[in-house]
Amino acid sequence: MSRIVFFRRLPAILLVLMMVTTALAACGSEPTTPPVSNVPTAAVVATPDTAARPPTSTPAPAQPEPTAAPVEPTAAPIEPTPVPINPDYLEFGIVGHLYYTDRDRVLQLTRNAGFDWFRQQVVWMDIEDPVKGIFGWDELDRIVDAVDRAGIKLLVNVVRSPTAYNATNGLPDDPETLANFLEQMVRRYGDKIQAYEIWNEPNLAVENGGEIVPEDVGHYVEVLKAAYTRIKSLNPNALVLAAASSSSGVTNPAIALSDQEFYRLMYTYNNGEVRNYFDIQAVHPGGAANPPDTLWPDNPSFIPGCQPAPDRCWNDHETHYFRHVENVRKWMEQYGMGDKEIWITEYGWATPNNTPGYEFGNYVTPEQQAEYIRSAMLRVYDNYPFVGNMFLWNINFAVLWGEQGNPNHEQAAFAILNPDWSPRLSYLRAQDTIALIKTWQGRFVAP
Repeated sequence: MSRIVFFRRLPAILLVLMMVTTALAACGSEPTTPPVSNVPTAAVVATPDTAARPPTSTPAPAQPEPTAAPVEPTAAPIEPTPVPINPDYLEFGIVGHLYYTDRDRVLQLTRNAGFDWFRQQVVWMDIEDPVKGIFGWDELDRIVDAVDRAGIKLLVNVVRSPTAYNATNGLPDDPETLANFLEQMVRRYGDKIQAYEIWNEPNLAVENGGEIVPEDVGHYVEVLKAAYTRIKSLNPNALVLAAASSSSGVTNPAIALSDQEFYRLMYTYNNGEVRNYFDIQAVHPGGAANPPDTLWPDNPSFIPGCQPAPDRCWNDHETHYFRHVENVRKWMEQYGMGDKEIWITEYGWATPNNTPGYEFGNYVTPEQQAEYIRSAMLRVYDNYPFVGNMFLWNINFAVLWGEQGNPNHEQAAFAILNPDWSPRLSYLRAQDTIALIKTWQGRFVAP
């Protein structure tokens, strides 16, 4: 699916002239402290370049409101309606955290930078208590309403089953339990949520209850089928994304299933029936310390100062590179999914940090981070017409980790805001580049 391009690439001098900084608004009250104390101190990753995980444990309100028991499924499977929101344009999103923080300030900064979408992870186990039969929607209500007021589109990424549905909080044992929960969400929020990403990196053991084996891929397809069918029966306009696999070449039941094997098994399960149960394929291309235009083995990058062992410099496998998205696209076409769009729902580059497993950030300066983000946006615009949206990881985790006393955590290193809310160079460079691309597309509107 091709995008309409209104202008050819402008000379480099114009890019420089257009890189003027839009003033940042510091709206809203002083940020309140979000309860991120339950965030793990180190992400569990399959390979050193696996994208950092956002905080995934957000406590439900102290007095969750009781609601009716989950609604039993009523709809039969329906035909797919794979209609991207605007296939003629590349859209831009940001990943962030709006629980228990100054969300209006986060969203104003999101708008100022030019992002069209916000991706918020929703932890199912923190909302539904199946044993008591209650749901705690209060904080999510505030988040959804705030995003809607800001005029930003919302992608929610639903993860982690309540223990009653899976003893290790992985994918639910019964796919209909997630469908029931999603039905509650769709009925409650309607068109205020435009897209649902069903789970996160299910090829990782940590996201799958502690172990991942090939048979689990078919179970994920069954979960996706139930979720898609229920969402579409209630809101045909909502977009449903198949979860992105972590970019990993590792296959070890305690760590990961390689993304190549995961996609192969997902696309071939039951003769490829998954094609009827998702609109868009989410992808998380790794970047490590490699520039976005490089790709092993034909165009590997050289990371100055990086010693080949024991870290290998993260440049000896395709999964360590942003351009790995090209491999995912190749697999999609190979298995008959080429009519589906890709959304990159996480990408980014860490800078120096103190988290084991993310040492590649120590080889990326803030200036390089900014340049890599700019180059990735331009590369997608110029070369990947099959990508409809790209979500930068992340906007405000440095603020959250700063409040927790660890501003050098790897999640903070990926952020485009500093712990004091001021913009990093990467924020400003993303802002300028989005404005430039939107101008080329004939749709730039000043925030």
